[in-house]
Amino acid sequence: MSCQRLQMASVSLSVLHFTVLLMQAICDSTGRFLDVFIGYPGSVHDARVLRNSPIFCQALFPPAGWFLLGDGGYPCLEKPVGLLTPYKVPRGQVQARFNRHHARARSVVERAFGRMKARWRATLFKALEVSPSFAPDIIACCAFLHNLCIDMNDVLEDAEAFPPEDGDQSPPPAAACGQESPGHHLRNRISAQLSAPVQMAPHLREHDYI
Repeated sequence: MSCQRLQMASVSLSVLHFTVLLMQAICDSTGRFLDVFIGYPGSVHDARVLRNSPIFCQALFPPAGWFLLGDGGYPCLEKPVGLLTPYKVPRGQVQARFNRHHARARSVVERAFGRMKARWRATLFKALEVSPSFAPDIIACCAFLHNLCIDMNDVLEDAEAFPPEDGDQSPPPAAACGQESPGHHLRNRISAQLSAPVQMAPHLREHDYI
């Protein structure tokens, strides 16, 4: 899961406007978008976007027992949505190892954003004669077409894409105040499991970042 800022150029009444919108996206291990939530201005914190998204409010995804990976701008949660974030200051090898695996896994969504921007750079980076209120629909269409390209095996090499952006923001308010996030026990448990010498389950072998 990641939340990125996309600048849309639009022309309204012969005046050029630049609108920065947030796109929150969840993708699978192939970089295919599973959910997008678009429309908040770029000044809004990632944590607020999450808490107002259908994924969070309706607990739509992931299923019980599964979790999402998010950057440091998100809170670490167990309910209503399982969401693991990296340790801000890892202590010891167990937490450092978790952060390395986390960063490698989460890079999938960053590359997905980069590929989408590269494919539709003419749309996302040039002035469009549309109302700013229509910009979220354009971005959503770009995400849909990104998925369609993957389904058709039209693969864009990473070298052709924009480099991944560092989506990390400052920690959400609760974390900034030194309070423990509700999901910290889940994160500690997963960290311990990553460091334990156990055989990987067959259905996880496609995730080579584990």
